[in-house]
Amino acid sequence: MVTIPNKIKAQKSFSQKAYLGSYPYNLIQSGNLEKYCKTLTEFKFIEAKINHPELGIQALTNDYDLIDDIEKNQEYDIQKVKALKLIQGTLKLSAHIICKDSKQLASQLQGRLLGKKISEIQALLAQVRQGQTEPWLRPLTPNLTPPGGRLLRTLNGHNDLVNAVGVTPNGKQVISGSVDNTLKVWNLETREVVTTFTGDSPIYCCAIAPDGVTIVAGEKSGRLHFLRLEGIDG
Repeated sequence: MVTIPNKIKAQKSFSQKAYLGSYPYNLIQSGNLEKYCKTLTEFKFIEAKINHPELGIQALTNDYDLIDDIEKNQEYDIQKVKALKLIQGTLKLSAHIICKDSKQLASQLQGRLLGKKISEIQALLAQVRQGQTEPWLRPLTPNLTPPGGRLLRTLNGHNDLVNAVGVTPNGKQVISGSVDNTLKVWNLETREVVTTFTGDSPIYCCAIAPDGVTIVAGEKSGRLHFLRLEGIDG
């Protein structure tokens, strides 16, 4: 039997997931762009969605893409759109760190956005500083790679030197061969490892055939492996 306190807790958990998961989408659908922009520049919302066990940083970065359809159909404040894209870019650049330790969120936002003189960005950073209840490393200068440059994202998973990489023709997957004896296939959008092949010695080279599903990997031992990507959306 479920006790009353447990029922209330479950209801609160469901309500929080529904709010964090669909609120930005609902705001866009209702045409409430001001509230949409305000929500995605609120540190509490960003932090809560990242820390929710069933949502996380990928679901959050997807929220910022919702503005794209609006831009195509009507004019909107350019500075606010720029602010949203800079925050999204920061989250993508910092994803490999935040996924391991979400407590780094404040430092990552501060270190990458501090030099952006946009009112929405500066307001967000003020919330970041005011919202810290535990000791944290607060960058005093923009000391991390800012969004909008050549670096798009970082993939983190090999245990040793990476010797070779390749991208599928559709641009959705990346393969990487490493001295740790593994060849990994990554989903470039979510940064997750789709599958891993383990050889007997370091993987020195790898390539993807034009068909987009055949992979060739060469080991230090002299072996060549022909692998096929299956069950991956193209």
